[in-house]
Amino acid sequence: MNNTLKYSQLKVVILILTFFASFSFFGQGDTEEVKETSLVRTHMDKDLQWGPCPSFMPEGCTISVLHGDPAKNNVDVFFKVPANYVIPEHWHSSVERMILVSGELHVTYEGEEEQIMKVGSYAFGPATKPHTAKCGDKDPCVLFIGFEEPLDAFPMVLKE
Repeated sequence: MNNTLKYSQLKVVILILTFFASFSFFGQGDTEEVKETSLVRTHMDKDLQWGPCPSFMPEGCTISVLHGDPAKNNVDVFFKVPANYVIPEHWHSSVERMILVSGELHVTYEGEEEQIMKVGSYAFGPATKPHTAKCGDKDPCVLFIGFEEPLDAFPMVLKE
């Protein structure tokens, strides 16, 4: 009787293992694995698609999505403005991680001193912190920006 019990337990264990093994084997075909390819871009690539900035930005501001979906988390963009362009005070729901790739940008975050970004400069912008900027007078400014949250920008309401 003892051998019969051990044999029955062994059959149950084998049956369970077979079930899980077949489940994982056959289940792999049901899930599509998205395989991304690498990407290298410059702000001068001719095939970049530049679109308008939010409506509160003056004319001349453009954005090109490099990677991701602006409506979802983790999107990378190039943000471009002409020389002497003033970027109105605004804020974002997401933090910003930025690298200036062209021009010279004077950036001021609320409650902080102005900082000057030169080509290759990295900047971190806290979420929801109002800021403004001005592009220098020699070259257009192109800024790489990585957003953690979906891309948005909200103008500061003028106080009367």
